[in-house]
Amino acid sequence: MNRDSLLYPLRNPSDTTADPALWNWAQNTVVGQRQQLHQPQSEAALQQLLRTTQGKVRVVGSRLSPGRMLCVQPDDVLVDLSALRGVLAQDEESVTFAAGTPMQQIYDTLTEMDRMLASSPGVIAVQTLAGAMASGTHGQGLNQSSLADEALRIRMVLADGSVREWVRGEADFPAAQTSLGALGIVTAVTLRTQPSRLFTCHKFAVSADTLEQDLPAWNTQFEMSKAWWFVDDNLMHVWNAAEASHDDAQAWYANQREVIEHGDDTDSSLNETIDQTLAQMHRDTQIHGKGGKQFRTVTRFRDFTDVSGDIYQLFCRGIAVPQINVEIGVPLAQTPQIISKIKAWYAESKPHMHYPIILRCTGASEAWLSPAYQHPTCFFGFVVYYADDGSLSQEGLHFLSEVEKLLAAEGGRPHWGKYYDPQRYQWRDIYPQWDAFRAVRDRLDPTHRFSNDYVTALFD
Repeated sequence: MNRDSLLYPLRNPSDTTADPALWNWAQNTVVGQRQQLHQPQSEAALQQLLRTTQGKVRVVGSRLSPGRMLCVQPDDVLVDLSALRGVLAQDEESVTFAAGTPMQQIYDTLTEMDRMLASSPGVIAVQTLAGAMASGTHGQGLNQSSLADEALRIRMVLADGSVREWVRGEADFPAAQTSLGALGIVTAVTLRTQPSRLFTCHKFAVSADTLEQDLPAWNTQFEMSKAWWFVDDNLMHVWNAAEASHDDAQAWYANQREVIEHGDDTDSSLNETIDQTLAQMHRDTQIHGKGGKQFRTVTRFRDFTDVSGDIYQLFCRGIAVPQINVEIGVPLAQTPQIISKIKAWYAESKPHMHYPIILRCTGASEAWLSPAYQHPTCFFGFVVYYADDGSLSQEGLHFLSEVEKLLAAEGGRPHWGKYYDPQRYQWRDIYPQWDAFRAVRDRLDPTHRFSNDYVTALFD
């Protein structure tokens, strides 16, 4: 197997429902066998499972991440926490959820309570709470950071079956916030909440000529900002969100709490670019006609307009489609010069663009292994969708590889739950608390039961 196929595995397009092998969600890696999968119905049952089994242990979650994060040996144990979901406790300032609760259920529950998290949501919401925290899921906005930064308490079953409750303020709490599943199995998380607020998202298209200055300005001036960079056409599509006006909020309530679209006149200035992007995606994926969900991620930019709604309605708008997704976080202070370097590289090499570059910025994170640890961060996201036959555009993958090389050289940190080339990173150099995390891991799991080839390569 060549190196590219390890980094960016081809997808099995067949129905695997009856397959004795257990695949990850994208069906590009077998993570184990179904007979290895255990579904404890309670925390006590999970404790008993750990006490009475041998071998390594991994939690499967929603299986959204690259398969290498889960893959186990035949004698190892896979754990499904889907029975551990829902609200366990609440007070005026926080809600405790079972760790297997899907993020969409959390958002729906908080909305019913007229509450929200301070952290902006990730693009999709099919992840479990524990999985989203462990891999560093984040949204956008400099006044907040990752989902893990909203945790007040983290309850975890350790390798010997005992329970540890981590409390914000404890010296090693930042190790548990984004743990890659290497410390123990999270069973419950207490998240701090705040009263729900409404936002108006202002959408526009603009030249990328001054992106180096514009991106920091958008993120400073607006509570949340997200942008798509269509490099081929030197255009930006930008969403800047601020708290909704009284009139916009009243219109939202009058509309049965559904998203409000503003104005009868829509902006069609991106339509030609959208058509060109869609044509390129059709060629890359060998899908003809209107195609599948991956094309809807681009067609939504056609004839756009401003909208008002709650934070989840506006920003949790992703469409889950099997893909190779690379996302690298770089210090916000270095972002202008990095954008200039990407422009220069593009002008020189004219790489194949499969999909626009996605730009999201967050504030600094407290989690030791967060890509945004210690400093405001800009995340550069890149996507290549699978073709119907499970193949990938080689030109698209070349672009991913080259741009990751550029960002890694600038001290970039990869999103743990997405794809990256581990040979490009010196972990101790880019994570100041790397050895501190390893020390916590060695103390809590001295036999490294929550390890596998992926975790071992990182820490051992």
